[in-house]
Amino acid sequence: MSGVAEPVRKIAILGGGPGGLYAAALLKRLDPHREITVWERNAPDDTFGFGVVLSDETLGGIESADPVVHRALQAELVRWDDIDIVHRGRTLTSGGHAFAALGRRRLLELLHERCRALGVRLIFRTAAPPAAELAADHDLVIAADGVHSTTRTAHAEVFHPRLTTHRCRYIWLSADFAFGAFRFETAETGHGIVQLHGYPYARPAHGPGASTVIVEMREEVWRRAGLDRLDERASARWCAELFAPTLRGHPLRSNRSAWTAFRTVVNEHWSHGRIVLLGDAAHTAHFSIGSGTKLAVEDALALAACLTEHPAPPDALAAYEVERRPVVASLQRAARASLTWFEDLAVYAGQPPRQFAFNLLTRSRRVTHDNLRLRDAGFVASVAEEAGVPAGTPPMFTPFRLGGLTLRNRVVVSPMDMYSAVDGDGTPGDFHLVHLGARALGGAGLVMTEMVCVSPRGRITPGCTGLYTPGHEHAWRRVTDFVHTDAPGAAIGVQLGHSGRKGSTRLMWDGIDQPLPAGNWPVVAPSALPYRSGVNQVPHALSGPELTVIREQFVRSAESAARAGFDLLELHCAHGYLLSGFLSPLTNHRTDAYGGGLAARLRYPLEVFDAVRARWPAGRPMTVRISATDWAEGGTSAEDAVAIAAAFAAHGADAIDVSTGQVVADEHPETGRSYQTPFADRIRNTLGVPVIAVGAISSWDDVNSLVLAGRADLCALARPHLYDPHWTLHAAAEQGYTGPGAPWPLPYRAGSRRPPAGRTDAPKPRLTLR
Repeated sequence: MSGVAEPVRKIAILGGGPGGLYAAALLKRLDPHREITVWERNAPDDTFGFGVVLSDETLGGIESADPVVHRALQAELVRWDDIDIVHRGRTLTSGGHAFAALGRRRLLELLHERCRALGVRLIFRTAAPPAAELAADHDLVIAADGVHSTTRTAHAEVFHPRLTTHRCRYIWLSADFAFGAFRFETAETGHGIVQLHGYPYARPAHGPGASTVIVEMREEVWRRAGLDRLDERASARWCAELFAPTLRGHPLRSNRSAWTAFRTVVNEHWSHGRIVLLGDAAHTAHFSIGSGTKLAVEDALALAACLTEHPAPPDALAAYEVERRPVVASLQRAARASLTWFEDLAVYAGQPPRQFAFNLLTRSRRVTHDNLRLRDAGFVASVAEEAGVPAGTPPMFTPFRLGGLTLRNRVVVSPMDMYSAVDGDGTPGDFHLVHLGARALGGAGLVMTEMVCVSPRGRITPGCTGLYTPGHEHAWRRVTDFVHTDAPGAAIGVQLGHSGRKGSTRLMWDGIDQPLPAGNWPVVAPSALPYRSGVNQVPHALSGPELTVIREQFVRSAESAARAGFDLLELHCAHGYLLSGFLSPLTNHRTDAYGGGLAARLRYPLEVFDAVRARWPAGRPMTVRISATDWAEGGTSAEDAVAIAAAFAAHGADAIDVSTGQVVADEHPETGRSYQTPFADRIRNTLGVPVIAVGAISSWDDVNSLVLAGRADLCALARPHLYDPHWTLHAAAEQGYTGPGAPWPLPYRAGSRRPPAGRTDAPKPRLTLR
């Protein structure tokens, strides 16, 4: 705590939008003695945009905090359940989504009334004094001054804002009638795809009703259409003509509407002394997933609660940020996935109609296959039927063919380094037999080894396995024989790689990427660049003859893998290991034929791939794992990743295993659930090549969602299989599936039902007080 707490009595709020007004009302209601002033530079009836969408969660918070405001809102809200998706002349409807909206102007009127009734001072048509000036004689200054926050700009050295401008232009308009549902519609023009987002916000009982209409398109489409040269009125007319059938001939109304590009706002800190950011000043989330008003109102609720629970303002502001930051970060991740989906909409335009609709609905990863099935089982069933999924079969348990290999389901046990080779000589032992055998028995369609190294100096650590001696081959044969004999139907694949500059390090639990305390071996790389300067070795830059030697090591290991009985071979070209080091401009500074532009950087990995493919049995598939981004400025771009995948596919890769990062030590990954899957999605739907998606895929629901939406063909899971070797069989049991995609081994069949647990139906309380 911060010592004796001074009460927060005098509060200044910059910005009279819903977030600022609601914060004022809550704080005044909680302590009527507070002196609260709201500054708004516009007139009371000025507003941007038209309709505001509020979730049931947000409304529930409002009801608990201020029943007066909640009752006023309830009288105004328009509610509906359906989403209509209109694409290439077909309308598909999904129900059960529970939306509520009202006009932004009416929302402001209600909040003005509430603030005045409580005694909040509202100052309109007046620019607020600077936040720093107000902080001199106020206990708290709330900067709710929007996406263009002058407060955030004035104190950028403290808040450390990051603003990202995205690739679409949009305009906010209104139609004088009420849509019957949330509507997403595409129009394929000679300039490119244009999309409409529409929803009702006023009931017909109050007149003809009204709907928000947002028209959005890629920047280049917007320019080709000449919209950069049209004024507000002409832009509204152009949009109304394009979507005339949908608008039933109604014009589109504007309100200081302008074409703009969405900006994601992230701040490293949300408070500075007595100043705190709220709503769009602190963060933004794309309109395609949720309302900025929703976030701002929830911020106000949290800030008011924290100021009540923590008497000392510094503690309260810290608690507010701790509470809200993870919630906002989660929503921003989902919003980023959603806006990226719309930016790349043209990639999905050719999908079958129902898959396109399902893909759109699940684009943010917040709505999933199972969640959508609970909302509208008939819709999900129709998507599955169109995709050829048998009735009663979860999408994850449909077979998939790679080359001459048919996998019984879409689950892959991802390669995971185990650092457990026998006596440090690269030989897999009993641990590997049990580890891989258990996961094959656990129902996965494909079980992958860890990265198996092609030479002693190609190992990451002394505990890494290899395939460069007859003993290694014999030991691996023991593992593949067990899988084929005792887990029939499961396939086992080997991942071949060379550590490059990331070699000669300790076992992960002894210090990941740290050099060995003794016994280090020399490391090699495309260029003499250490992984961590001053920590890891400076690698030897490989010469032409040395590259030939390593290429032949890959070939010999591949031949050994074939004799050892592996069903599939994956070439490891990711995570900063040797072949990955050639692909990234951050790690390849060569000036010979193997460095420079992307085509040159691809040359050596393709030479290795071709040499291995020539000696790997023709009927057995071969895949390639790539890092689709380095998560670092100047590294591999999304466009580069597509080009890399296209090159390997053209050379005969049966699938691309799409991972990210671990190429340079100073990376800044954007992590979160399924965070790497958009990269696989882009490659699959741009090139039409099969992909394996990886990266924090943690549930069977995620796998079903990705497969049915057409974002991935196979899903590789690592940590879930460490937690539960029988993850796939348990996923089948939890979904009530007993078909051929997940057969229980005969000795385990008695355990195919979840064991009964202790009683959980304790008597409910007889009385609940609110």
